[in-house]
Amino acid sequence: PMFDDLQSVGGLHYFCQLVYQHTATPSIIKERVPVVLENFRKTGVKKDTEVICWHDECYGLYTSYCQRNNIEVPFKPVHIFEYVYNYLKDHESEITKLNIKAAYQRNCSNRYVTETDKVLDNICELIGVERVARKYDRENGLCCAAPFAMRGHKNLVRKTQNNNVQDMVDHGAEVCIFNCPMCKDTLERKVTAKGMKCYFISDLARLALGEKLEY
Repeated sequence: PMFDDLQSVGGLHYFCQLVYQHTATPSIIKERVPVVLENFRKTGVKKDTEVICWHDECYGLYTSYCQRNNIEVPFKPVHIFEYVYNYLKDHESEITKLNIKAAYQRNCSNRYVTETDKVLDNICELIGVERVARKYDRENGLCCAAPFAMRGHKNLVRKTQNNNVQDMVDHGAEVCIFNCPMCKDTLERKVTAKGMKCYFISDLARLALGEKLEY
């Protein structure tokens, strides 16, 4: 029910493009962002229309990037963490604490919107998730290493990923929380091989509310 009453848009027409910061090609972002924003305008959004951004990268584009480049955003961006937290507060009596320890894979784009990290802590507290205090989290978060090969650094991929996942294990994590789909796709095999499960934070919130996941 958490997302049942929402409309959604997706696909390349709305792709935020901020990923190209990771590959040192910001000119692509500059070229494509006006097209993406125009595609949103064509959906009929207004300045007060709330658009929930699934990923830090999307939210970072419509807040940090657009503000820094004097680009007007035709809607009100809302971070997924903010939406999930507010939904949980509205349904707090329905929450069953999960009582698990979790490692968070802080994705690279969170550097644009660091204020959202506190909201994640608040969500974890509400649903009974202990965010383990590990080495590679918060301001010391470690890249999932997906862009390394694209930049010619294949030799760093395995070492970086192994260090990251072992850090989760060493600090007693039972699950790994993701916000970035690329991070999840990249690390999921290594994480599950160590006996941990992988979740988006919204899915952990749904479990705490008694929903069943279809995966």
